[in-house]
Amino acid sequence: MTSHEMNLNIRYDAPEEIWNKVPLIYAQLKGWLGYGTGGECGEKGLPYWFGFNEHEKHILASVEMGGLQFSGLMDTDEWINWVKEIKEIATRELGYKVGEIELGEVDF
Repeated sequence: MTSHEMNLNIRYDAPEEIWNKVPLIYAQLKGWLGYGTGGECGEKGLPYWFGFNEHEKHILASVEMGGLQFSGLMDTDEWINWVKEIKEIATRELGYKVGEIELGEVDF
């Protein structure tokens, strides 16, 4: 398994109407577990997929200045497919193109 990261153009200062849709996006993704509750169940309040243990297969997200950041540990092919899926779902649900600024997929 390999460590992976990405930042999506869902900004920390996006309108409330955008942030209200984000949990609905999370729930549509493969491996969705819910929000961490602390201790062995992940960092409190952070969304998790596949597992809460950061030394095993997992994905977690956090809101950062540069956008919605995802990090995970999994096989590369599975990560690529999961990333493609979240971008497609988020674009549909939010009504604008969601992608990675760093890859030139979208602007700020």
